[in-house]
Amino acid sequence: MFYDYLVIAVYFVMILSVGAIFARMAEKSTSDYFRGGGRMLWWMVGATAFMAQFSAVTFTGAAGKAFADGFAISLVYIANTFAYFVGWAFFAHRFRQMRVDTPTEAVRRRFGHGNELFFSWALIIFSFLNAGVWLNALGVFSSAVFGADISVTIVVIGLTVVFVSVLSGAWGVVASDFVQTLVVAVISVACAIVALVKVGGPVEMVSNFPGGFLVGPNMNHTMILVGTFLFFIPKQIITIMNLHDSFRFLTAKDSENARKASLLAMTLMGVGTIIWFIPPWAAATLYPDAAAGYSELGSKAADAVYLEFTRLAMPAGTVGLLMAALFAASMSSMDSALNKNAGIFIRSIYQPFLARRNRKKDDKKLLRISQLISFLSGLLVIAAALFFASLKELSLFELMMSVSTMVQVPLLVPLLFGIFVKKTPAWASWATVAVGFFVSWLVMNVFTADVFASMVGIESLTDRETVDMNIILTIGGHLFITAGFFCATTLFYNEATDINKVETERFFEDLKTPYIADDQQDEADSQQRHKLGLMVMTMGAAIMLMSLIPNPLWGRFMFLICASIILAIGFMLKKSATQVAVNS
Repeated sequence: MFYDYLVIAVYFVMILSVGAIFARMAEKSTSDYFRGGGRMLWWMVGATAFMAQFSAVTFTGAAGKAFADGFAISLVYIANTFAYFVGWAFFAHRFRQMRVDTPTEAVRRRFGHGNELFFSWALIIFSFLNAGVWLNALGVFSSAVFGADISVTIVVIGLTVVFVSVLSGAWGVVASDFVQTLVVAVISVACAIVALVKVGGPVEMVSNFPGGFLVGPNMNHTMILVGTFLFFIPKQIITIMNLHDSFRFLTAKDSENARKASLLAMTLMGVGTIIWFIPPWAAATLYPDAAAGYSELGSKAADAVYLEFTRLAMPAGTVGLLMAALFAASMSSMDSALNKNAGIFIRSIYQPFLARRNRKKDDKKLLRISQLISFLSGLLVIAAALFFASLKELSLFELMMSVSTMVQVPLLVPLLFGIFVKKTPAWASWATVAVGFFVSWLVMNVFTADVFASMVGIESLTDRETVDMNIILTIGGHLFITAGFFCATTLFYNEATDINKVETERFFEDLKTPYIADDQQDEADSQQRHKLGLMVMTMGAAIMLMSLIPNPLWGRFMFLICASIILAIGFMLKKSATQVAVNS
């Protein structure tokens, strides 16, 4: 374990260094702090869009689901992949063309100030819950590795994330996401290759999976699994491509870079969908009792299966690299949430409050207040994670899906459909959220999976099928009832009383107008390439040193190959920075 601790320590030093290196780029204005001034290149934006949807749940709760149920978990990530494809085709460049610094400013332009205030508070609270789920997932995994108390682990990791987010804002968040994407790629590909070799290849892995690979065990009605996938697709489009989550693309330097970013996120998600889950799929055959050693985690024991595979199958030091990847995933999700919440609070709550009192603060003071808000938000996220850690009866995957389908979707339905349905009354969006929460309550307490199954004549639902059916009913309810209600509000639209009519028309006009970077962009391009090239080469050198760890020859060779790839990427970034500087 000494080498694992050493790898993690070096990783933390590097991530803190990213924050320090990019801190100066975030000190110019609140726009730089919230979204990098909208000057980021597509490969940085695409990496952060990918990492924002990734999170430690992939290596914990989702891996546990893959270990138990086989291919089924991939359906969620295939839906993510399709959502980013839709982003490339329609949404990403339009989000950049909204010409705002924060997502709730876009809500104001589309729906008016009253709805901006409502969604600002609602989305900030939801972000606390969502980031708390991610941090809890990391706490579960980390406590299993170190044998530490989950609560202590959550607090320590959470405070580290807070430090990076407060220090460097969007520049540090996105830069660390890019470096962390490389860490995730390295550990995922290495583990997948070793898993396939040990299990005897993909054919053996599929054919020997307990209970059947495609459907998995405890599934009497295959159509429920098909239905889950079909409903996941629109659900993931709603939760990824909406005005709130447009923050992923507000950082892009122009419309074309926003589209390329979505295409990159789609590619990474598509390839990763298979690679991530090969180790837990193989572990189901190689180590069927892998979760037995983590009984202290209760029903979440299977969520540590990726860790157990890495301990048993991978060379020394890989557990540390895996933990670094997990830190990368959760830190990305959490620091994005903290940075976004600071922007929402300052632009949509604090500044309007000052304006109503004829008071004003200069941008530098607002920047310092933004950092304070990031810090306080981090403390609240830690509190949420501690609460979720106490819910021993829920697996991480079930916890993530419950928060997503029952809370997130109702909030986001009007923020997606409002991009297409123009003429709605001022109350339409918040009333739709109220209807959505009622639909979630109805499915949870009245129109449950068992009730629906008895109505249509489906018998003998397993626990797994009950969970999937509840997901189908909740998503279906939001698609037909919640979204249907929002669209139906057009019947009550009165143009004469629409006080936001002019701004709404400008908003939709901007959506159609491409955004082109100004002539000052070259300097920002050069800085991004130079700074990240340096960080990536440092990362490659650190992984190169892992080849010195006492391991079998194949293990040392694995670290050498991974390091060489990362070094090559860093070198190309540094070289491209020089070329940009010369051309400018």
